[in-house]
Amino acid sequence: MDTLTLEGRRYTVGRATAADLPELVALLADDVLGRERESTELAPYEQAFARIDRDSNQLLVAVRDASGGLVATTQLTLLPSLSRGGATRLQIEAVRVAAATRGSGLGSALLAWAHDWGRAQGATLAQLTTDTARADALRFYERLGYVPSHVGLKLPL
Repeated sequence: MDTLTLEGRRYTVGRATAADLPELVALLADDVLGRERESTELAPYEQAFARIDRDSNQLLVAVRDASGGLVATTQLTLLPSLSRGGATRLQIEAVRVAAATRGSGLGSALLAWAHDWGRAQGATLAQLTTDTARADALRFYERLGYVPSHVGLKLPL
């Protein structure tokens, strides 16, 4: 477990557990897009969590404040690749910071922590996607040095 300290506030960063699922799902649902696509039925999340948790290339992160409340999360995936000379990529997904904590610098600190974690795992490139409707998120990532470089496409299966 790691600690982030921001303006005198301490946060712990560690691997999420199955017991965290209700709070994690609440964080995922706490935005305009999440309200429409997340569910209150925990069974699918429990199944997904089990797959994520047993995969050594995955880290589902839980960030807690001093009172123990879950205030942020992200999912980190290591992607071994033949391209870029056999580089390992760090894929960052589902970054969420609780509404009451947004603007505190926790999101920036969490991404810096994620970059350090990726480097320690041998990753040489961090990448992420964000929905084009999330203009604030896009500005946030660009402020951290991310550069739009590809067009992402999706196909429901």
